[in-house]
Amino acid sequence: MLARRVHDGPLVVQKALYPEGESVCHAIVVHPPAGIAGGDALVLSATLGPAAHALLTTPGAGKWYRSSGAMASQTLEFSVGEGGLLEWLPQESIVFDGARAALATRVRLAAGARYIGWEVLCLGRTGSGERFVNGLCRLDTSVLRDENLLWLERGGFAGDDPLLHSPAGFGGHPVCGTMLAFGPVSDALLEACRAVESPHGAVTRMPEFLVGRYLGPSGAEARAYFSALWRVLRPAFAGIEAADPRIWAT
Repeated sequence: MLARRVHDGPLVVQKALYPEGESVCHAIVVHPPAGIAGGDALVLSATLGPAAHALLTTPGAGKWYRSSGAMASQTLEFSVGEGGLLEWLPQESIVFDGARAALATRVRLAAGARYIGWEVLCLGRTGSGERFVNGLCRLDTSVLRDENLLWLERGGFAGDDPLLHSPAGFGGHPVCGTMLAFGPVSDALLEACRAVESPHGAVTRMPEFLVGRYLGPSGAEARAYFSALWRVLRPAFAGIEAADPRIWAT
């Protein structure tokens, strides 16, 4: 059950929903301005108690607007108590040409806690032919269990960075995504994830977690791939089948 909800500014958590029963809280994170402009600083914090289970998502794609110079930032701070499970399943983030964006995610897990989360970045409004040729994007993600670092990934690129076109980098693809799943990943579960077909996706098992990657042409395709992986992982992590948030159908 959602025990406490506080906000300062326009970023809010809507009313908690329980389509799977009281044991799983579904919450929609809403930013009414719809986009993040230069100078904006968004912070979302969520704390789960022992054995708690929550699913957080967003009602639509996040938009990072062109900036005249100031950076915009989004910081996610998640803490999951012993035996808890947090699912962070947002829709994609669209980084407009000329945006200056910094995205940071900090996840702290207690013993036995599990986490499934993804981030999909669309560089430019590809539907209208726009590409990310100006601006800056920085990424910083860390996951700790009992204060021991399990995952640290930092990176950044400018709109004119050769990395975006290099075969060793983005290879000209406008969409990238990373999915992290911290929990029990058996050999059979790994094979089931690898059986999920995607021409632009792949999974890798690390000692305590699984990493899914996407690099391709479409934010919708990336989200569909990660959603399919989530449906495979969810029964093993939570003991129940995946139930799509209702907002995804609107």
